[in-house]
Amino acid sequence: MTIRIASVSGQLRKNGVRLHRAMASRIRSRGADQAPSEAEQALLEERRALKAERAARVAKAQQPHEKPKPAWMTRPPKPPKERKVKAPKEAHAKDAKPTVKHASRAEKQVRKAESLEAAKKAQKKSAKT
Repeated sequence: MTIRIASVSGQLRKNGVRLHRAMASRIRSRGADQAPSEAEQALLEERRALKAERAARVAKAQQPHEKPKPAWMTRPPKPPKERKVKAPKEAHAKDAKPTVKHASRAEKQVRKAESLEAAKKAQKKSAKT
């Protein structure tokens, strides 16, 4: 029997339900120790075939697809682009900025403390003059 459906899992599910019903009815009516009926045997054989088909499809899907593309779909490879090497720019005199050394926080605090002490030591002018 050829399986002509896109997905085998749905068929497996339906087959499992039918097989379970057949087994349950046999056990209820004749007992668990009786041999399975012809319908139950047919369902078991169909289930084996479905599982084999699913395994074959999975194995086929794992294989690499080596189907060549038609000539009109292939493009010729592009040649690599050549990189242009630019000469380094020379620094202009007006663009060159002098480096300015900024005072650190500690240096600023020292300078501030010195100026406060100098202000205290300086003679204070009276308000009258």
